[in-house]
This record gives sequence, structure tokens and C-alpha cells, in this order.
Amino acid sequence: MIVKVLELEKDKVRLIIQGEGHTFMNTLVEEILSDPDVDVARYMIEFQFSDPELVVTTKGKKNPLPIIKKACKRITSHCDELIKGIKKSKA
Repeated sequence: MIVKVLELEKDKVRLIIQGEGHTFMNTLVEEILSDPDVDVARYMIEFQFSDPELVVTTKGKKNPLPIIKKACKRITSHCDELIKGIKKSKA
């Protein structure tokens, strides 16, 4: 996954996440919004085949990049749990 940083401030980041669509971006935004330090998390896909732009702002001048990383790790954990459940159900 290629990520381009368009803007980075103490409490705001704008990223382009190449090759992703609504499915991943909806999941990511929902997981980011579960953090109480987040003020705004949204994404926009300008054209049908363009890469999404993610915007995250935080409360209290907190750096949004670690919050995004933690959200990605939680998504990975959810997927790992699902895979384990599927493997158990096949046995």
C-alpha cells in the first residue's frame, strides 16, 4: 500500500492511500472515529478511479498518525480473529 502525505500538522493529516476503495476506507474511518481523541475522520474519492484522500483531525493537538496506525492494527486484529474462527469452523 502506497501512502502519500499531502499535509501534516500537529493535529491534522491529509493522506492519499493508493489503490484502496470504499470498503477499506469506510472500515478505516470507522475504526479511527472510535478513538476519543479524534475530532474528524473522513475520506473522499473525487472521481470513480481516483485514489481516496483521508483527512483526520484530533482534539488537543494530538498527532493523528499514531492514531491511524493503531486503527490499522485493530483492523488487522479483527481480521485475524475472523480467520481463526473460520479455521475452527472447518475443523
